[in-house]
Amino acid sequence: MPINLEPIGTAHTEADSLPRHWTVSDVEGTLVIDPQYTEGLADVIAGQKIVVLFHFHKSAPFTPELLKQTPPHRNQTSGVFSICSPRRPNPIGLSVLTVLGRDKNVLRVKGVDMLDGTPILDIKPFITDESNLPSREDKA
Repeated sequence: MPINLEPIGTAHTEADSLPRHWTVSDVEGTLVIDPQYTEGLADVIAGQKIVVLFHFHKSAPFTPELLKQTPPHRNQTSGVFSICSPRRPNPIGLSVLTVLGRDKNVLRVKGVDMLDGTPILDIKPFITDESNLPSREDKA
């Protein structure tokens, strides 16, 4: 069963180096979303956290030898599904970013750990519990 994903936009940053993970990043950048999806950003506001799914577009291809890897910041070998390595069967990454602002189809964000030019696959709200879920009454 083939699964086809098309990017909805691209991540950009001018940072010379990036942290290994969003949890240790203060890097700022932008997510430029394809204009056809601008209306989908209508309720994204400054201060909000968003989950960004992206494609590890510069990763070397995955091979079975990479099912166990030793990350550079650890001294032990771990299974690929228990680490955040970009070399995985499906090269999909996830970051939780803080929205600094929005101008039409461009989100200014903080916490970037993606290379400049990284294809964005999807954006979702960062929900920590049910109290963060919008209700239909909130839209009235």
